[in-house]
Amino acid sequence: MWQVSVDKDKCVGDGECVDVCPVDVWELIDGKAEPVNAEECLGCESCVEVCEEGAITVEEV
Repeated sequence: MWQVSVDKDKCVGDGECVDVCPVDVWELIDGKAEPVNAEECLGCESCVEVCEEGAITVEEV
């Protein structure tokens, strides 16, 4: 199982994480990324790789 989180202060809301996620974990809500389907996370870290601001963390729990 994976725990995904976003630092709202760092997130610029460009939506790259939304576009790259293969299982639709992310949505933009009020201009910020939100892990709305975190339980679906595969741990591929594609979202981490495309987030230039370093706002996303994915950790195995």
